[in-house]
Amino acid sequence: MSAHGKKYFNAAKKAPKKPVSVEEAVKFVKANPGAKFDETVDVYFRLGKDCTKGDTAVRGAVKLPHGSGKVVRVAVFAGGDHAEEARQAGADYVGLADLIEKVTKEGWCDFDVAIATVEAMKDVRKCARILGPRGLMPNPKTGTVTDDTAAAVKEAKGGKVDFRMDKTGNLAVVAGKRSFDEAKLVENVKAVVAAVQAAKPATVKGVFIKSMSISSTMGVGVPVVVAADAE
Repeated sequence: MSAHGKKYFNAAKKAPKKPVSVEEAVKFVKANPGAKFDETVDVYFRLGKDCTKGDTAVRGAVKLPHGSGKVVRVAVFAGGDHAEEARQAGADYVGLADLIEKVTKEGWCDFDVAIATVEAMKDVRKCARILGPRGLMPNPKTGTVTDDTAAAVKEAKGGKVDFRMDKTGNLAVVAGKRSFDEAKLVENVKAVVAAVQAAKPATVKGVFIKSMSISSTMGVGVPVVVAADAE
């Protein structure tokens, strides 16, 4: 049996087969829901072969102009004043030895973003085996290893989205919710594309973004024109 329902197949028949503009893709996704709930809209990228060679993993972060629409749970590994500043900024979980033990012994990962101070990272590395595969390990490249814990928490809660390419060269980045105003969703998608282009490793010489598409959680993927400067 297919995992897709009638809605999906009806939309698939109407979906553009050739790449269209971001505006056209967003219009189609909004007009063709894949489910009754407010679906998340993602931008999918297929990156060039060079991106899967050696130490060229593409990762970064994007500050969505209109937020992600998701409730983001933030865990902060910090002590002293940095811990208190994180609590004041609205972090969901704050601690150091206690949180590290919870992760390493219980496999606890009940959060969406992890932030750590520079000092705390020496101990947080013990969690790498558990947090790494889930894309939750704090990293300086995404601004999640910082002593300004308050600013990092506010960014994570306010629409900052981290992204990381998988081993096969695919990348998926959240761009908002299907209920968002069309113009706002378009702005978010364009911010995602710009952030991914900016994350191109200097060592990658061939085509960087081979293809891209936009879809909602249960919806049909719509191919999008890749700008010339994406190569």
